[in-house]
Parts: sequence; C-alpha cells; structure tokens
Amino acid sequence: MKPVKVGVLGLGTVGGGTINVLQRNATEISRRAGREIIVTRASARNLDRERICDTQGISLTIDPLEIINDPEIDIILELIGGDTLAKDLVLIAISKGKHVVTANKALIALHGNEIFEQASAKGVMVAFEAAVAGGIPIIKALREGLSGNQIEWLAGIINGTGNFILTEMRDKGRDFADVLAEAQALGYAEADPTFDVEGIDAAHKLTILASIAFGIPLQFEKIFTEGITQITREDVNYAEELGYRIKHLGIARKTEAGIELRVHPTLIPHRRLIANVDGVMNAVLVKGDAVGPTLYYGAGAGAEPTASAVVADVVDVVRALTTDPENHVPHLAFQANSIEDIPILDAEEIKTAYYLRLNAEDKPGVLAEVTRILADHQISIEAIIQKEPHKGTTRLPVIMLTQMTLEKEMNAAIAEIEALDTIHDKVNRIRMETLG
Repeated sequence: MKPVKVGVLGLGTVGGGTINVLQRNATEISRRAGREIIVTRASARNLDRERICDTQGISLTIDPLEIINDPEIDIILELIGGDTLAKDLVLIAISKGKHVVTANKALIALHGNEIFEQASAKGVMVAFEAAVAGGIPIIKALREGLSGNQIEWLAGIINGTGNFILTEMRDKGRDFADVLAEAQALGYAEADPTFDVEGIDAAHKLTILASIAFGIPLQFEKIFTEGITQITREDVNYAEELGYRIKHLGIARKTEAGIELRVHPTLIPHRRLIANVDGVMNAVLVKGDAVGPTLYYGAGAGAEPTASAVVADVVDVVRALTTDPENHVPHLAFQANSIEDIPILDAEEIKTAYYLRLNAEDKPGVLAEVTRILADHQISIEAIIQKEPHKGTTRLPVIMLTQMTLEKEMNAAIAEIEALDTIHDKVNRIRMETLG
C-alpha cells in the first residue's frame, strides 16, 4: 500500500519531537500501522530558526493553508497551540476531508463540541491523546480500556509546573514566589505563569477527561478553578505533620445530584500513590465500578513524551483509514447521540472535608467561639492543632481538620469566623480528599 503522507503545522518543541519519533522509529511504526507514515510537509512562522529535528526532505512553508490544501496530505498534525488560528485551521482541514491529530488542550476544551460535530459529519477523525497529560495514554485508557466500567470519579495531577512548585516547597522549605522564579528559569513555567499556577491549564484537561469519563458535553466554563498562589510554606509543613501532602488536583466525580468538576489545591493522605508523584510528573487516578482504582503515571510534557502520544494517534488514524466512519471509536468515548447533558454541580453544592488555618488571639474562649460557629453550620471537627504564638505577638496559628460538609456551609462559617475581632487575617482553607 502507498505511504500515508502527513503534514505538520508547527515546528516547535512538540512538532520537532514528533518528527524525530516518526523518523527514528519509522520501521516499528509502519509494522504497527500496516503502512509507511512519512512527513512530507511542515509549516513554521520562521523558516530560518534552528530546529530540534531534521527537516531534510520535508517541504517547509510559512503558510499552513498550503499544507491543508495539498491533496496529497492525508493527516494534519495541529501542533501550533492556542484556540483561535488553530481552530480555524482544524475546521478547514476537516472541511477538506483531512484527518486531524492535535496536542491542543485549549482547542478541544473550548471548541471540541463543534469540532467533533463537524468531523463526524465529514467522516473524519480528530485525535487528541497528547492534549492531556503529555505521554500518558489516559485518553485511550478512559475511552477504550475502561469502556466496560461506569467511571465513579477521577483525580489527576495534570499540570507539571504546579506539581514542581509544590514539591520544591515541601522538600526544600521554599516559598512559592522563589520556586516559581526557578520554574520560569528552567522553562517549566512561562513568563506569564497564570495558566499553570491559577489552574486554567488543568481545567482545560479536566474538561476533556470528564467528558470522556461520563459521556457529557465539554463544559470548561462550569469548572470551579482555584490556583496554588495562596499556598504557604507553613501550610505545606502542617500538612506533612498531619500525614497529608498538598497536590494541585483536577477532580471529577459523579454523584446522584450531578457531576463535580473542580481544580484546586488538595490535601491527600501521604500513603496514597498519587501523593508521591513529585516534580514535573503527572498522574491520573481513575475509579471504575468494575476495575476499582487504576493509576496512570508519566511525563506530562516535553518534546518526545508528548510526541509519543501524537504518533500513537497517527497510528490509530492510519489503522482506521480503510474502515467505515461509523465504526471509528467515538471522539468522546460515547456515541454522539448518547452524550447526556448531566447537571454540573455549582461549587457551593460540592461536599468535601477541609483543612483550615487561622491566626487567633491567644486568650480564653477564642477557640470555643470558632467551634460554635462551625457547629452552627453542621461542620464537625476531626482534629485541632494549636501552635505556639508567632514570635513577638499574641497571635497563634490554629489548624483544624473537618469532616465532610457542603461548600456553602463552609463559606458561611468562614465569613463569620473572619468577622471575629479575635481572628486576624484571612482563614486559609484547603479542601481534603481521601481518594479511597
């Protein structure tokens, strides 16, 4: 059979890594795909820039539409990022009957519903394994390997930058701002780190995971998102003393009332495997009713780890080129006419346990007043730790662990506690999950 010709849009880190993997492992890949796969064309904004890949034999252009309009190209790899130009290019490629592979989580999270509808109408595939957790095959696991399960919940460390920062804060006793500066110097964080440290990147990825897990539309705008910028070195240390670790998690859980979709710092027991995922690594824990908990771990970014997922998608597309479009694996795991618009719970309706840290005046009756307020809101206390007063002050740190309660009750209780004259500063609240 004649080779399958691929056009690459974007020759940055992922584009270069993908070309390297396709070239280096060409024989093994063709054995798996059943046909030779070759990159014949690629686009880049600057053709004179030094590359991490060998582009000899590849026709280069600054105009990605030249590649999309080439009738010889069978598969388009969209590796330019962003959700504006990328969206336009992907929709044009689909309209011309091209299959698409992308590593673009924002594109899928924000525009996936439209893209998949167009792709289904044209009978082409849009594959996006690399959009979530880099080289970890979590999309394939959820969509195919666990298709016999009802997924009950999933929780993931799906942003390596945030995980690196929290790991350094714990292991070396460093402050957030100090570690963020190092992450930027190492290239783990962008000059503007907002997407990473405020949880937006993780929310894009959780949008995709939840849709595949539960058969719901992609709904990025409904995810509760909280970053790690307010986590202090003290919180990290206190969590360790209590037998917990703080991780920035994306959590999706199906309940009788609806689906929880949330990204926030989370205390989890240190004995959990996912609590021991450190540095820039990613991990996703999935609980299915039949299989139980399964953990997927690996590199969440990088040239070749991400390329591994891109190339796997290319192989899947090549294998399916001669099959009926009706027999393709559905983009979001469930058949398009079976996607259900299950309610997404408002953040105030989420039920979880909490870690609370407050600075209280060191005098009798203060803790009694705080515990009374919590009791008024049906919040039970699991543990209280009272530390020595801050040096030179009469203020002492108090750490409380609560049992599970509704977020709206905790919001109301914290507002009342902060209004007390004997409580200084804001109450620092971190949600807790056992992930059992």
